[in-house]
Amino acid sequence: MSSEKEKERKMFVGVVWNCAAELKYLLTALLFLCSIVTILQFLPTRFSLSVSDLRPCLSSPTAPTTAIITATTTISLSQNTTNNNNNTTNTTTIPLSENTTNNTNNSTTTTTFTTTAAPAAAPPAPEKDQVLENGIIKRAFNPYGLAAYNFILMSAYRGGPNTFAVMGLASKPLHVFGKPSYQCQWVPDGAGKEENGQNQENFFTDGQKILPDWGYGRVYTVLVVNCTFSAPVIGSGGHGGKLLLHATTNGGGDTNFNVTDTIEALTETGEGLKNFNQLYNAKPKYDYLYCGSCLFGNLSPQRVREWLAYHIRLFGVKSHFVIHDAGGVHPEVMEVLRPWMEKGYVTLQDIREQERFDGYYHNQFLVVNDCLHRYRYMAKWMFFFDVDEFLFVPKKSTLKTVMDSLSEYTQFTIEQMPMSNKLCLAEDAGKSYRKWGFEKLVYKDVKKGIRRDRKYAVQPRNVFATGVHMSQNTVGKTTHKTEGRIMYFHYHGTIAERREPCRRSVNSTDITVDGIPYSVDTSMRIVAGFVKRFELKMIGSVLQRTRQ
Repeated sequence: MSSEKEKERKMFVGVVWNCAAELKYLLTALLFLCSIVTILQFLPTRFSLSVSDLRPCLSSPTAPTTAIITATTTISLSQNTTNNNNNTTNTTTIPLSENTTNNTNNSTTTTTFTTTAAPAAAPPAPEKDQVLENGIIKRAFNPYGLAAYNFILMSAYRGGPNTFAVMGLASKPLHVFGKPSYQCQWVPDGAGKEENGQNQENFFTDGQKILPDWGYGRVYTVLVVNCTFSAPVIGSGGHGGKLLLHATTNGGGDTNFNVTDTIEALTETGEGLKNFNQLYNAKPKYDYLYCGSCLFGNLSPQRVREWLAYHIRLFGVKSHFVIHDAGGVHPEVMEVLRPWMEKGYVTLQDIREQERFDGYYHNQFLVVNDCLHRYRYMAKWMFFFDVDEFLFVPKKSTLKTVMDSLSEYTQFTIEQMPMSNKLCLAEDAGKSYRKWGFEKLVYKDVKKGIRRDRKYAVQPRNVFATGVHMSQNTVGKTTHKTEGRIMYFHYHGTIAERREPCRRSVNSTDITVDGIPYSVDTSMRIVAGFVKRFELKMIGSVLQRTRQ
């Protein structure tokens, strides 16, 4: 019996001895796993792993979408160094190549920016303080970086056979304290070639700069450059060409340097030139076109709805509205705009990118000047006012009769009727939520002796640049004597509040609140029913559930 047990023990030892290597690996693996489990217990939850975290590692690799941006900027620097009295000219050209590859099957998009720069001379060593022979210590100043761009291009448009307008932003200190200049160059297609026995030459002219923002700019000011050549400029055979703008600092910012940036402001194809000529010689498509200021903030969809329906009815079928989104067209506002966009009454432009550049009030002076020149030949009259302001024509007149009576003027301004944004009639209590804003806000500020802002309209073909409250760059007459013929009711701040505006009910036709006298004016209240029926007729009930 004992011998059998001895045999079993020896057999077990033999088996263990023969599998010793495998057992070592197994025990090591178990020890490693137990250590990992122990460590994971002490890690924060944000370091925990799940199957979804490992999924990207297990999926098959996909080719990324690569976008490489292209632009070419040439900067000429002329430096006059006072230490050695040598004139040095450095020219640096930085080409950026563009090659975009799209793969619609990829779920991952990667954007790569590639810059290819021509070899440039090594930067000069920083200057140091020096002790001159007469014992004077000459201090050194070494500049680094740039505080603002020389010019930021938004748009350029042909204004006639020999004239163009270029819109953009420019460094305000440069224009306030320096003397920058602009030269316009027209490069016709086929420049340098002979056609009909004539050599196609480039054309040059001095650009006339206009600063239309009345000094309101911040880091940047709005700049309109008028390029008027001495003769019509087109490409060979009517094939178009390019407009180049040479922006020169003339020592502004640093008198040792004269920097010139060459900007390709406009590329015109033969088809584009043909389309312009047709537009230029035809009657305007629209009687009235609205150029809106920048929409920003958390706007009330209901107030936007009311404003659009009211003014489309007022302006009529031959009208158009250009809306500029600076961050205020959120999804609910977009739902209000969409039916009118589909009907062809509204164009929406996304201008949020301009927020990068620190100008006055979302760069609204830049935006309205772009609108002026973009639609210059498409409208007989252009209006400039805000979406919390409602134009009004007295009962015995129409907008057409008023505009016809002012046709001899290039520009006229419009009187303001300031309205309370919180006082409502007591009779509307409990049911004010069912009424539109301009229907229930009926108390007008009647305080006298105050100069109030005016808004305006122009015949755009006679305007070179424009502003927010009026234009100072027109050809022709301007009148401010429009009282009693046309006015606008101003519901200040209501467009930016997403709540019921009525916060105080008044059972009187006259009241003074916070030292301001108010009187009831029901001019807008009377037309509310007509506007509601007009909206229902035009786009149906799609906006009936619009929220404040």
